Amino acid sequence: MINLDQQLTKNKPISNMSQFFYGVKSALPITLGYLPLGFAYGVLARNAGLNLLETVMMSILCFAGSGQFIAISLFSNNVAAGAIISTVFLVNLRHLLFSASFVPHLRCFKPGILALITAEMTDETFAVAINHYNNHEANLYYHFGLNITAHLSWILASLLGGLAGNLIGNPEDLGFNFALPAMFITLLVLQLNSKKTVLVAGLAALLSVSIAILWPGNWNVILATVIAATLGVLLEPWTSKF
Repeated sequence: MINLDQQLTKNKPISNMSQFFYGVKSALPITLGYLPLGFAYGVLARNAGLNLLETVMMSILCFAGSGQFIAISLFSNNVAAGAIISTVFLVNLRHLLFSASFVPHLRCFKPGILALITAEMTDETFAVAINHYNNHEANLYYHFGLNITAHLSWILASLLGGLAGNLIGNPEDLGFNFALPAMFITLLVLQLNSKKTVLVAGLAALLSVSIAILWPGNWNVILATVIAATLGVLLEPWTSKF
């Protein structure tokens, strides 16, 4: 596999194909997490009443793990289509924050290309890409390699889960419904590498619970994220001393 870091260190030109395969390589850890999660989604989707085609098409057209899990949960409870769409929209509003973080790195590219990138963006690919761009110049081929690999692994896992869905009795007995929360907990723990991130995470959790109690609905996560992130920036001079 091409070692992009060594080439950059030696100031060698990097071909677009090399960038693409480096993106594929960067996505491999994500695919290891997507395979069991996508499989769990496929099983739950079939259990909720979706057929195999509908299960896979949702992963193709609506590439959003948390949104898909929520959608099939609401679908299985006979919630109206409008309510499902609005709920998934609210849950995925956090991607607006992700997109804003990409602006300093990707502003030079055309809007149409950026639309393709953001359409494929997930929590995991965002985390990998933003970390990569902190040390490397932005490259569209790298981003496409990262996104396409992650998306294809999710589709494959969804297909396998959909095929196995009818063979599993009650997926909740096997803990399939906890797959997505477990993934987010893991991602959070991996990000807690400084006192500042611990402080911001703690504030976000406290705010989310408080807002949910005072204002029932799905806005608590978005508002807590925005407020905690803003406070994190404002407290940067103070937290940098620790």
